[in-house]
Amino acid sequence: MADVHHRSDLSSHPDVSEMRDRYARVLGGRDVALMDAPVFLIGLYCAISPWVVHYSALQPALATHNLIMGIAIGVLAVGFAVTPTRMYGLSWAMCVMGAWMIIAPWVVGSSPDLGVILNNVIIGGLIVLLGLMCASLSMKANRAT
Repeated sequence: MADVHHRSDLSSHPDVSEMRDRYARVLGGRDVALMDAPVFLIGLYCAISPWVVHYSALQPALATHNLIMGIAIGVLAVGFAVTPTRMYGLSWAMCVMGAWMIIAPWVVGSSPDLGVILNNVIIGGLIVLLGLMCASLSMKANRAT
C-alpha cells in the first residue's frame, strides 16, 4: 500500500519559483475585479429598465435598445470576470456605450418624457464612470507589470 501521509514542504519543489511567478501573473491583473459586479448589475438594470420605469409600451424601440445594450454590458462584465487581461482593453468601449446610452432617448426614442431621459442619462453616466474606472485601473495594472 502506498504511503499517502508523506507530504513534503513545497519550498523544496524544483519549480517553486516558476509557480510563484505564474501565481503572481495570474492574480496581478485582478486589481480591477471589484468592477465586475457593478458593471454586471448596471447591465442587468439597463436590460430590465424599460419595464421597471414602465416605458416599454410607449417607447418600444427604446425598450428593445435598452434590452440589447444591457445584455451587451452584462456580457462585457462576464468577460471581465472570466478573462480580465484580455477584456479590460474593452473598458473604453464601455465608455462609448455609456455615452450612447445618454443620447439614445433622442436618437432611438420618439419624444421621450423626463423619466425615460433621466433613466438613460443615469445609466449612461454610470456606465461611462465604471468604464473610466476599469480603464484607469487596467492601465495602472499594465504599468506595474
